[in-house]
Amino acid sequence: MRLLALLLSFLFAQPSAAETVRLGDRWYDIALPANPSGAPLILALHGGGGTPDQFASASGLSRAATRAGFAVAFPAGSGRRDERLLTWNGGYCCGYAARRGVDDVGFLKQVIEDASSRFGVDGSGVYLTSMSNGSILAETFAAQYPCLVRAVAGVSGTMDTGRIRVQGKVPAMIIHGTADTMVPYAGGQGDTSLTRTNFASVASVVKAFLTPWGSTTQTSRSIDSKDDGTSVTVTDHAPGSRVVLCLITIEGGAHHWPGGRKARLKEGKTQEIDANIEILRFFKANP
Repeated sequence: MRLLALLLSFLFAQPSAAETVRLGDRWYDIALPANPSGAPLILALHGGGGTPDQFASASGLSRAATRAGFAVAFPAGSGRRDERLLTWNGGYCCGYAARRGVDDVGFLKQVIEDASSRFGVDGSGVYLTSMSNGSILAETFAAQYPCLVRAVAGVSGTMDTGRIRVQGKVPAMIIHGTADTMVPYAGGQGDTSLTRTNFASVASVVKAFLTPWGSTTQTSRSIDSKDDGTSVTVTDHAPGSRVVLCLITIEGGAHHWPGGRKARLKEGKTQEIDANIEILRFFKANP
């Protein structure tokens, strides 16, 4: 009987499976922790041409985050004909959403409000993480509405720093590879980019999010424990004891979610770090 009780308690303590919520002609998937009441909420935005389900599967974020007590909402971008190949309007990119001027900032606010009222998660301040085109929107949202955001973590995407100013103090993590040919680390047009966007540099995004904090100290450390052709430099910026901006530069890293699945990627797939571990650690440090 004792063994049965332990098994039942283990089963009932597991995070729930993802649920799809329709909001008019848009939707989001949400994965909840065992106790969703008051749980911190992460918005996880897929890359251009992706979907909520694809990003959840490729990143593996749902399992890691819900086990850590977070709720994770995967909003859906918009597309021309169907519910695949979805994009976000991040201002200067990308695809259908940008061409049509879709109000994706408004949609994210709607997702936050709905998830809070429907599932009881904490919508008073959210975390955002994202990939590529999703990072452009996540960083833009955090820059424009710092009062709604606890922290943001973008992977392989840079917001339009030529037009967007960060309106307040927002802790930020930036993960980007130096061999990214879609969104170049140094900025400009990517050799393999599907758009002709003149992307902002990673350095300009770092500067934009650091500016509201004023003077900070900088420390760096290197990670190179795997024979995978990449190495990692982690640069922390802190005005005091708390890191408010963490730049993770993947030397030789391609357009990829570290630790995620991408079978077609042969080079530039780092094994030095796991994005989920780094991002969740950063979010926990910024409650």
